[in-house]
Amino acid sequence: ARVLEIARRLSRGEALGLGDGKEDEEGCQRHREPLEVFCKEDGALLCAICRESRAHRAHTVLPVPAVAREYKEQIQARLQTLRDGRDKLLELREAEMRRSW
Repeated sequence: ARVLEIARRLSRGEALGLGDGKEDEEGCQRHREPLEVFCKEDGALLCAICRESRAHRAHTVLPVPAVAREYKEQIQARLQTLRDGRDKLLELREAEMRRSW
């Protein structure tokens, strides 16, 4: 659910409010800079200054559009798996209903 919310907000170009109070719709609250990259380890959007801080320097960061695309692809793949499973269950249910008639 968290990944879905992140992908949804990234695709809309919104900042992520993940509870650390560092960003809002205007960007990083601490530095008043635009949120340009996404820290994969912390699951948070970062400004250029936060990205260079000790807390994130060694972390993997990617540009926001790339992360949005990646999460969108992951969500679509998982959704397709769920749809396939649902279709199989519906077929099984239909076969059982025919058998019981």
